Amino acid sequence: MQIVIFSAEPYDRLALDDVNRSFGHELVYHEAALSEKTAVLASGFPAICIFVNDQVNANVIQTLAQNGTKLIALRCAGFNNVDLAAADAAGITVVRVPAYSPNTVAEYTLGLILCLERKIHKAYLRVREENFALNGLLGSEMHGRVMGIVGTGKIGGLVARYFTAGLGCEVLAEDVYHNPEVIAMGVKYVSVDELFRRADIICLHRPLTPNTRHIINADTLRITKPGVAIINTGRGGLIDSAALLDSLESGHVGGAALDVYENEKQLFFRNLSEKVISDRIFRRLITLPNVLITGHQAFFSAEAMKSIANTTLENVTQFPAGKVDKEVIVSAR
Repeated sequence: MQIVIFSAEPYDRLALDDVNRSFGHELVYHEAALSEKTAVLASGFPAICIFVNDQVNANVIQTLAQNGTKLIALRCAGFNNVDLAAADAAGITVVRVPAYSPNTVAEYTLGLILCLERKIHKAYLRVREENFALNGLLGSEMHGRVMGIVGTGKIGGLVARYFTAGLGCEVLAEDVYHNPEVIAMGVKYVSVDELFRRADIICLHRPLTPNTRHIINADTLRITKPGVAIINTGRGGLIDSAALLDSLESGHVGGAALDVYENEKQLFFRNLSEKVISDRIFRRLITLPNVLITGHQAFFSAEAMKSIANTTLENVTQFPAGKVDKEVIVSAR
């Protein structure tokens, strides 16, 4: 099948071309993101492949449908950037990669937490400047602390395992579904309010939905423990960034490690080193000494990229015969 791939970076091409040797699709790459202006680039292609920050609103859907697109294949798990109702109405099927390598994101989450709590990122910069003083680098060990995990799917469940079996933390969890494997680790499911009140570190692994948007906000931050750390490798919209900034500046929140940001679409996956970033909240966050931000790279491992490429191309392969796994289809219905 012919597939046009938007937001294509060199590493996307490398992974997709390598895996495509066993599929034989015709892949056409565009560095440009999908938007109302670029949707015409998909004219005549039955399938398109997109990433997290591509814009797939009702107008884009209409253009795609008019020009022959029948399948939107997300090479990611999240789908909040797609107007699913519009896709359903236009007869366009939307598929995703629900799970690629949960170890990749879970391990990165662990790395962010340890880096933040032991100030490794600050120490690294000091040593590069030949400053070996330890003042200001006093950290805290993890053993015995209370970890709160919001969302215990495959990634959250692995994070829970790391902190119970590996680091000896008390782990509290919140989720609609109480994962029996997580319970078997000794993790206690509690209400989100109790988790916020008791946790020393709050780690976010929920999908972004209308119910979870800004789950971290001024009100929920107000009930958290003084000095709490907020970790987000899930979705940027889970956090009200302005409220988090206020709590960091007041000293109530002790630190934050973020791999995602609610307004990242204008920032991440591009080199902006020669530009002035106009997002004042983001600009302030990156100046704070107790904030660690990375550019949405928790998913970025060789193993995950290969898995994402394989599932994406398998989804496209199965589509013409109507054999796409129901688990990968997303719909507003």
